[in-house]
Amino acid sequence: MNIILAKHYGMCFGVRDALKATKAAASSGPTTILGQLVHNEVVTRQLDQLGVERGHLRDLGSAETPQVVITAHGAADRERAAWKENGFRVTDTTCPLVKKAHNALARLVLSDYHPVVIGKADHVEVLGLTGDFPEADVVLSEADIDLLVPRAKMGVVSQTTQPTALVAQLVDRLRARFPDSEIKFIDTVCQPTKDRQSALRDLCCQVEVVIAVGGTNSNNTHQLVKTSQSFGVRAYRVGTAADLRDEWFDGVETVGVTAGTSTLHETVQEVYEALQLREEELACA
Repeated sequence: MNIILAKHYGMCFGVRDALKATKAAASSGPTTILGQLVHNEVVTRQLDQLGVERGHLRDLGSAETPQVVITAHGAADRERAAWKENGFRVTDTTCPLVKKAHNALARLVLSDYHPVVIGKADHVEVLGLTGDFPEADVVLSEADIDLLVPRAKMGVVSQTTQPTALVAQLVDRLRARFPDSEIKFIDTVCQPTKDRQSALRDLCCQVEVVIAVGGTNSNNTHQLVKTSQSFGVRAYRVGTAADLRDEWFDGVETVGVTAGTSTLHETVQEVYEALQLREEELACA
């Protein structure tokens, strides 16, 4: 069985920097993360071992440590300010590309565009994007767009990890649904996500099965699985090598491995090596 790693995969610079900053904060004293730093259980276990506590971004009473960490997914400005005003030392690990999306949405609102966010309404990144703009509409399907009311001007951004094809489709639908509206779209899908989606398309042309390594609640990892399946390739998400199942590879000659942007490089390597070991054992059988 041939095993191919995607050209681009795994932890992006924003997550890597957030993890580094959080470990540094934890080493300086008691620290509470306001949510899940990244959507990856392996990373969460590492932070648990450092004694990092868990709190809730929207609950000032949920942290008993003097220092708190805002996750890589970001927060609304009002939430960030509230923690500082209540005497907490705030380490902000918001990904710079998430900050870029915040700034894009703020510019649109300042220019009198009604804010529209393409993304999952209950995702922490989207909650952060809309936190300062409660009037914002959040859409993730054409059916969502059909429920919107007309606006003279609509400004559109996206959750950074959404598939580019879906975002383009929904922007087109907005323009078709509201031909008399001025619709301004700012592309805020992050480059690491785009790179991984592009690399996945190339990978799917070469393999029969794709293994996407990432957390159970990692949006971009699930998108890698869905995208693979849309190309007619069987795909499975695994958190670690222990999740691999032999029956997935019966009769399979070529397997591709990719990973979400919050997945550690060493976790991907463990999955890759487990697949190699399986092949070696079969060859010796």
